[in-house]
Amino acid sequence: MEEKFGQDNVTPTDNTPDSGDEVKKDFQGLLGSIKKFLSELLDIRTNTDQDATKEAIIADIPFKGHTSWILICSIFIASIGLNANSTAVVIGAMLISPLMGPILGIGMSVGINDIDTLKRSLKNFGVMVVLSVLTAFLFFKFFPLRDESSELLARTAPDIRDVLIAFFGGLALVIARAKKGTIASVIFGVAIATALMPPLCTVGFGLAIGNLDYASGAMYLFTINTIFIALATFLVIKLLRFPMVRYVNSKRRRLIARLASVLAIAVMIPAGITFWNALQESLFRKQANIFIDENVAPYQFSGQGRFLEDFTDLEYNNGENSVIELVFMGNEAIPDNIIATWRTQLEDNPRLKDTDLQIIQGGQSEEINQLKYINELYETQKNQLSNKDEKIAFLEGELSRLSKSAVGQIPFKEISMEAKTNYENLARLGYSYLIATNFEKTDTIPIFEITWKKEAKRNETVKDGQKLLEWLKLRLNNNKIQVKEVVAD
Repeated sequence: MEEKFGQDNVTPTDNTPDSGDEVKKDFQGLLGSIKKFLSELLDIRTNTDQDATKEAIIADIPFKGHTSWILICSIFIASIGLNANSTAVVIGAMLISPLMGPILGIGMSVGINDIDTLKRSLKNFGVMVVLSVLTAFLFFKFFPLRDESSELLARTAPDIRDVLIAFFGGLALVIARAKKGTIASVIFGVAIATALMPPLCTVGFGLAIGNLDYASGAMYLFTINTIFIALATFLVIKLLRFPMVRYVNSKRRRLIARLASVLAIAVMIPAGITFWNALQESLFRKQANIFIDENVAPYQFSGQGRFLEDFTDLEYNNGENSVIELVFMGNEAIPDNIIATWRTQLEDNPRLKDTDLQIIQGGQSEEINQLKYINELYETQKNQLSNKDEKIAFLEGELSRLSKSAVGQIPFKEISMEAKTNYENLARLGYSYLIATNFEKTDTIPIFEITWKKEAKRNETVKDGQKLLEWLKLRLNNNKIQVKEVVAD
């Protein structure tokens, strides 16, 4: 019997699945799932109560009675907190401030073409600003303590971070307002983050002391916050497709729509310019710090020179005539070829090519050099005098006396020349000793009296005065030195 052995032949059918099609279908399904997940995660339209949101924003616009007194109280609290340099008190003032209502009203009314609400919002906003500045002005004008605290000075020079805080704070606020069941914690957080109240207090402070630079800088910061909060409100209202206000008169409807569009564009243009300028300044400072870290800081002195990085001053002037000021101490000057190389490196950087590099250098006094010589002489002779204890004790006593004498003596002529070179607004420099006691010990305190030129700006003299004090302490190696400002006759 003959048997055949062979392979089983299986005929493929048309129903055999293709692996490529399966992968494609799986991938499309994955994309669909991700899209659905993100849609559910980020979609805010489904849980928005448009009517309640509109009513809540409109209800916060009016400014009279209780609201006006709350604003006055919050201004006083913020002014006291800024004067006392207390962050906690300033935060408390921002929490009770009602300034946010009219700003949201402006953004919403532009978004839905509601001219009546826009008029009410602008009117109440103007009254709030005037009342806030007037209250702060009166407080700082008649309050006996008017120190320029760090909390006050922080509100005079806005940068790109303030722009971003205002914009995203406004977004968070209007989104929280639009949600069914408003999230109160978000509203409180935005009130703190956007900080509308402290800049207005600083405006009043600047007007009270006659410093228009402080007042204008703080008002600029407040304007930035206002514009970007209103802009964020406008964008969210458009995104959520709030219904437009309809007017019976078609001609009036078209006019209102055009006015709203023009106002929206008018707000966006300065907002865009502000953001761009703040961004450019931020990039300038970043590149300047990179330049200093990579080129200046690594420079090695052969003697006793030192780079004072904390004294570095960066001044941005819209891309033209910006300044990088570097301060060095010690008896070794930076060679001219090194300074020329640094300037060439600045020219090669697109963001720093028009920047002026200023080098401030200070030398050591003759007394310190003499002290160094005495120390070296003593160290060289010490071995030869090892068997003469009395002479060693005598020399040590003399060295201690000379050390105190060298430290105590002030090379006033050299100090005054260097100070005049480094601080162009300095009109007069005086020096004296103050002998003081706490009835347990008596101490001698060096006092430097400084007088600034009358035309000098106050914010510059404040900064220069602090830098001068730190420079004198380091230059003379004496932490007891004090600086007293004298008003010019």
